[in-house]
Amino acid sequence: MFKPQRVIFETGALDYELGRSLHDHFRSLGIEINQCAINRVKSYIPGEDARSHYSHAKQTLVVGVKKSLTFQSCKPSAHYQLPLVSGCIGQCEYCYLNTQLGDKPFIRVYVNIDDILNKADKYIKERLPENTIFEGAATSDPVPVEPYTGALEASINFFAKQNNARFRFVTKFTDIDSLLDLDHNKHTEIRFSVNTQSIISVYEHRTASADKRIEAVGKASKSGYPVGFLIAPVFLYEDWKQDYKDLLLKLRNTVDVNTTNNTSFEIITHRYTEKAKNRILEIFPDTTLDMINENRKFKFGQFGYGKYVYPKESLDEVKEFFTMEINQLFGEGTIKYII
Repeated sequence: MFKPQRVIFETGALDYELGRSLHDHFRSLGIEINQCAINRVKSYIPGEDARSHYSHAKQTLVVGVKKSLTFQSCKPSAHYQLPLVSGCIGQCEYCYLNTQLGDKPFIRVYVNIDDILNKADKYIKERLPENTIFEGAATSDPVPVEPYTGALEASINFFAKQNNARFRFVTKFTDIDSLLDLDHNKHTEIRFSVNTQSIISVYEHRTASADKRIEAVGKASKSGYPVGFLIAPVFLYEDWKQDYKDLLLKLRNTVDVNTTNNTSFEIITHRYTEKAKNRILEIFPDTTLDMINENRKFKFGQFGYGKYVYPKESLDEVKEFFTMEINQLFGEGTIKYII
């Protein structure tokens, strides 16, 4: 369970019951508490350089009110983001949030969860009779702060009653026990971001081990949830095929046989932008991430900025490998995309 070093309450957060409850809880633990306007949050996070700013921010929880209720699109995994949380306590060296969330990537939770779900209801009705899918972890990992917010539980209960909407979120953490006995009606897909243990141990700091994640997969599967796997980023190194094949075998042996047909895969190969590379090198100067531009292909993404990806022949090899292995183990139709 995430225990922050400091908690910052934005203006208006204490007007909500959840905000006041969190304030009393953290005060009872002797944790540093501050109150400020939304545009002053970063001034309460200490640090002398990029590395210390990053480290202190990762230990900071911000409690706020979600005022802008215009949901962002979330291609290709969903129609909309469901903005329950932003930021993540993990310290993965390759993470794109290193650039998306600025120099102080703190974790923010919202106290007006009912407002967020009411807005989701409006989006659902606008798209009827089509189904609408919401992603709960587009810019976050909501699991480590779930004991404080109950946002996932509220969302799972909400979507269980929706005939034309589904909810999905992804995590690298394992504290999901509070969700296992909910009447989810199979309308929520719990996805796990997984990788080989060698990648996790070297690059995914302060996250759950591969074995712990796979154990959590088994719990979710046995509780009847549709489960999904985000294998990302896929790195190409010596023996990568054997390592990823071993990972897939472990996943297959863990997923409940009755829920295999509800299993999905999303495969994303490693890529980076020049901005991300520079930020990563500031925060992790000793990183061994493969970020040699000459070994990559430069490609413009859907948002208009360029990124360095694996060459076409390497990507084709990845697609061939994962398509064959996953189809054999889990059946055809379980792969959403490989990019």
